[in-house]
Amino acid sequence: MNFMDELRQLLTNYIENKETILNATASNPRDREKIQKLRIRPVLKKEELLYQAEQFVGTRAYHQNLCPDALVDFLVSAMTADFRQLELETARHKVVILVSKKGKTTIREKSKAPQEQEIDLSHNRQKQYILPQDKPVPFLVELGVQTAEGKVVKAKYDKFRQINRYLEFVRDILPALPREGRPLQIIDFGCGKSYLTFALYYYLRVMNQYDICVIGLDLKKDVIENCQALADKFGYDGLKFQVGDIGSYENDTENVDMVVTLHACDTATDHALAKAVKWNARVILSVPCCQHELNRQILCDALNPVLKYGLIRERMAALMTDALRADLLEECGYDTQILEFIDMEHTPKNILIRAVKKNHMKYHAGAKQHEELIQMEEFLHVNPTLQKLLREN
Repeated sequence: MNFMDELRQLLTNYIENKETILNATASNPRDREKIQKLRIRPVLKKEELLYQAEQFVGTRAYHQNLCPDALVDFLVSAMTADFRQLELETARHKVVILVSKKGKTTIREKSKAPQEQEIDLSHNRQKQYILPQDKPVPFLVELGVQTAEGKVVKAKYDKFRQINRYLEFVRDILPALPREGRPLQIIDFGCGKSYLTFALYYYLRVMNQYDICVIGLDLKKDVIENCQALADKFGYDGLKFQVGDIGSYENDTENVDMVVTLHACDTATDHALAKAVKWNARVILSVPCCQHELNRQILCDALNPVLKYGLIRERMAALMTDALRADLLEECGYDTQILEFIDMEHTPKNILIRAVKKNHMKYHAGAKQHEELIQMEEFLHVNPTLQKLLREN
């Protein structure tokens, strides 16, 4: 049975067993000039169960309603032609479907505890976030995202959405995090005001009862002191903040399970990624920022007609930087994806690199893949910092 037949059978089983698909999101488009994202949700219209498909093309969204039987063909077609990732949830299951650039496919199905609550299928139902928007979350109240009653502050709603989007990425990698009788070791490089650091701790420790130790690192002493005071106030014993530089930081523990680096500027991201590889971290989540290095280095006669435009050069250099980072992580034994992320400051820097270690492998890239990477670097006349750091390790 090939991948699409397996997907079709999975979806058909849900439909035939009356297991309503609560939500589905197709992302990682094969061609960004076409459909960027697809969302599916159930609705009741005149007591009939339908599925509303919302397709995002450029700045526009298009909607159509599908009967349950038609949904199967619709999603299979979308994964065949338009997308490489599909996440869906029913009352009893969570499913993640991945298609690599080389065509390798993965289907991960996880059973959920039965939910007693009634499913809301009204046409304008409220979006369900990981962190509730009608119940106070202590750190969100303290940071001004929620009121004391749990209502999201209107001016902070984009930040609330961004925090929840981040936690969706974390939720996807939970199967890669061990529960083997010791605290999970997580390091957050360049944590800043730590909205997302607190969210990560709250989601893993409070909501999912993981035994964890999270260290937030940043250069700003006053910011770190404020964050530590807040962690102490809420009794978050497993959350510690330290003043320090990413490049010179040394970990005291034997194991590091997860490394997070959000908006570490320019090559600070490379130092964080190199340390994660050195520690053999199982999961890496990185949102790079200010990729200046390759912008200064790129020298390519074939691309001169487009690189002469400063804005184009800057954006191409940023994209090339992150693509090379992803390739280098793959060489080090990681399943790596580049995903769209909503930036807190609403800038174009909205790429997230998510890397998950493949069965504790140290290296898995073949000679051909390595040679292609070297040829690309020679073509662009670049020497990325991450590659140099990995060689030193």
